[in-house]
Amino acid sequence: MTQYWFAGSTEEFTPPQLVEHAKAAEAAGFDALGLSDHFAPWFPGGQGSQAWVTLSAIGAHTTLPLATGVTPVVHHYHPGVVAQAFAALESLYPGRVTLGVGSGESVNESPLGLDWPSLHDQQERFEAGLEAINRLWDGETVTMDAGWFALKEAKLWTLPENRPRMIVSAFGPKAAGIAAQHGDGLWTLGDPEQAPEIVEAYRAACSDLGKEPGTIVMQSGIAWAETQDEVLRGARKWKPTQLPELYTDDISGQADMQQRADAQMSDREFAEEGFIVSADTDEHVARIKEIEGLGADVVCLQLIGSTDPLGTIRVYGDTVLPALRR
Repeated sequence: MTQYWFAGSTEEFTPPQLVEHAKAAEAAGFDALGLSDHFAPWFPGGQGSQAWVTLSAIGAHTTLPLATGVTPVVHHYHPGVVAQAFAALESLYPGRVTLGVGSGESVNESPLGLDWPSLHDQQERFEAGLEAINRLWDGETVTMDAGWFALKEAKLWTLPENRPRMIVSAFGPKAAGIAAQHGDGLWTLGDPEQAPEIVEAYRAACSDLGKEPGTIVMQSGIAWAETQDEVLRGARKWKPTQLPELYTDDISGQADMQQRADAQMSDREFAEEGFIVSADTDEHVARIKEIEGLGADVVCLQLIGSTDPLGTIRVYGDTVLPALRR
């Protein structure tokens, strides 16, 4: 059966709020708890809390599996530190930890001094970082120079009994091949136009490698309120997340991202074709079922919007999740 994961938004809410959202999501009946992992938000006036610290606090207050969706590995997180942090989380919460990992965006990396690389260089950096994390989790002593990072006789001195899972984000066929090579599954957006090609490429790459496909996670944002005007008022600032160029190009200014999104996408397009932003719970159910139909083993639902976040979680527990599971 499809699993439904809850993800909190570090770009919009503070760590104490995120812990409360996670506790409410567990009570509502979600199957796992996650956090987005961003240094900076997509829009002016947002938040930018540290995901790993907050995830550890969530783990202490809940019992469900934990994940990041997704941690960027091209610059500001050294792969050795990523490997160490998630080994520690797995030691604290055995069997509960998944590292969702991706190649990041300029909004995460440029504020920390990176000259944003080309797409080819991003993918090369990403693949080298995943190799390093896996080798360290396997207990190797690693020496490698990937240009943007290096390891010199590095090893993890504290390893958990079992390694964490790694699910790799992909938005195209090349990245889907990287996910097949290095990860335990594929993480992508639940976009009916893009997801089928990415899933097909991932499964084909797994076949070429002689391995079974792993868990396929598809993600969408969710927001609910009593009226459509209210839910849009709280969530429309998330429109920049729907622009493909923000995931590949050197665009990191919040005002710039918001202006581009408002020029290219109406509120209606965002709510009906982008994330699931609706006062109608039947629409939430139908849109999530559509994502399931694309081949998702997991639908990860990221809470967005400031109008009624706890109300959104409550409505999912009372209405949406029961309808999906029927």
